[in-house]
Amino acid sequence: MKHKKSWTEKLDDPRPHVVKPAPIDIAGMKAGEIMLVPSPRIVDDFIRKIPKGTSMDVRTLRKKLARKFRAQVTCPITMGFHLKTVAEAAYESYEQGATLADITPFWRVLDAQSPTTKKLSCGATFVTQQRARENI
Repeated sequence: MKHKKSWTEKLDDPRPHVVKPAPIDIAGMKAGEIMLVPSPRIVDDFIRKIPKGTSMDVRTLRKKLARKFRAQVTCPITMGFHLKTVAEAAYESYEQGATLADITPFWRVLDAQSPTTKKLSCGATFVTQQRARENI
């Protein structure tokens, strides 16, 4: 029987990020634009650096990550997967006893209306509570 990976194991996926031409026009990207396909850890590290009390929408996060890695765009599909992984791994750690100060503050990027939030095990209420706690 195959072992089901925890969210933390998915976050620690050793595959590196890739910068390459976008293969097709999709989600606002044009074929040929230089695209960052981030690793989950890159997304996690970036979100951890967003200051307390500050929010950033996903579009801005994608733009800033692309710039940091000398790309024109960040893959929106991969970003969606990784945002969920980052949030679930953080919440998994929180449920195992980590403090809010120790986990990745994914609520600085995701809000109650974010499509990704609707899929999270913590639910929109947890996200809303953390945003209110930080006045965002």
